[in-house]
Amino acid sequence: MKLFSKLFATIVIAMGLVTSASAVDAAKVHKKRVTPQGLYLTAKEAASYIKKHQKEMLFVDIRTQAEVEYVGNAKLMDVNIPWHFKDFSKWDSKKHRFADKPMNKNFVADIQKALESKGLNKDSKIALICRSGSRSTKAAKLLSENGYNNVYNIVDGFEGGKSKKTKHRSVNGWKNKAPKNSWGYKLDKAKMYGVN
Repeated sequence: MKLFSKLFATIVIAMGLVTSASAVDAAKVHKKRVTPQGLYLTAKEAASYIKKHQKEMLFVDIRTQAEVEYVGNAKLMDVNIPWHFKDFSKWDSKKHRFADKPMNKNFVADIQKALESKGLNKDSKIALICRSGSRSTKAAKLLSENGYNNVYNIVDGFEGGKSKKTKHRSVNGWKNKAPKNSWGYKLDKAKMYGVN
């Protein structure tokens, strides 16, 4: 299946269905970030790509509400739909942090609702961003299973990878590589998950 995903992505790119100026070479995508759709952007590319295609695509931040509020968020974000939530009443001793709750069972339905609210459909472009590209990979796979085949994975996420020297998330990601004025801490209530 992984070989098929890489082969499919290569064919799509070669056919010109994805412009090389706005897509990561599928062969260079880490195996942990490979998706069935084979559509990838770096955060740096995503900022200009999403701005250019803003009316015809949905840009979803799938991090928890706390991450979006306290770490910052992309100003181009259409909506926050968390992949999972945190359980602040339970502790994960192995990971030394608050426990994760199970995946958001309404994730696919919430994506569809967000598409419809923007006048888009299942065939429209969707860009997913998480902290580092891991959750967005899982989300892209789930969306593929449900017939969403035009999903872009922002492979380095909002915060990016960890520096080997400092162990801080400073290598890439939207916060480190996209234009400085493309993100901030101010929230738009209408874009946040679960707010009436």
